[in-house]
Amino acid sequence: MKFEYDHIRDLLYIYFGKPGTTAAKTTTVAPGINIDIDKNGKLLGIEIIDASEVMGEKIEFVFPGLPYALKKPV
Repeated sequence: MKFEYDHIRDLLYIYFGKPGTTAAKTTTVAPGINIDIDKNGKLLGIEIIDASEVMGEKIEFVFPGLPYALKKPV
């Protein structure tokens, strides 16, 4: 998994697929949130437009089983 944030466009993209894999379909799942799916129906990535508005000023990821939260301010 890879996270990429473009502060100029305020766009967050979360990659799940292998680098170079082309999306067969992009679907809007909520206003400003799109998902890319490969030809086999697997999730390749999530795009969040206006990420600071959608996610707030801080982005926090909590992974089950870890004794702490991984935090990264945007």
